[in-house]
Amino acid sequence: MRSSLVRALVTTSAVVGIAAGGLAGATASVAAPQQATKPAVSSPHAAILAVNNLGLDAAHARNWQSCLNAWGFNAGTEDGQLGTNSWKAAQRMLNAWGYNAGTVDGAVGPNTITALQKFLNAVGFNAGTPDGIAGPQTRNAFWNYNDTGC
Repeated sequence: MRSSLVRALVTTSAVVGIAAGGLAGATASVAAPQQATKPAVSSPHAAILAVNNLGLDAAHARNWQSCLNAWGFNAGTEDGQLGTNSWKAAQRMLNAWGYNAGTVDGAVGPNTITALQKFLNAVGFNAGTPDGIAGPQTRNAFWNYNDTGC
């Protein structure tokens, strides 16, 4: 009988201990402060893509930058990386020449693509219907234009 009583006490103690430990752990986890997390983007606006060569390799992109600089639109360093400065120069050129690229912000959006398509079509490179989408035909026309100089 004594062993049954000891067994019951040990079992009860174990159950109480496990329950108390579980509650203590739960209390600690609830009471622990949440760690601050950093947002994925630090500003309220998403950043403009740093470089967008629209399918051009560095040599063809350097040609485009060279043309923009030669025409006086200041694309900056001719490094073969069409970044914000290069696209701002392109937007200034496209706007000045009547192709309506919209706001000069360096973003390669639909207005810029539509204006580029109109320009490429006007100078004899078939970029397709100006629709603001830089699809294969537009990219091919942009490549071919920059294969011939400016």
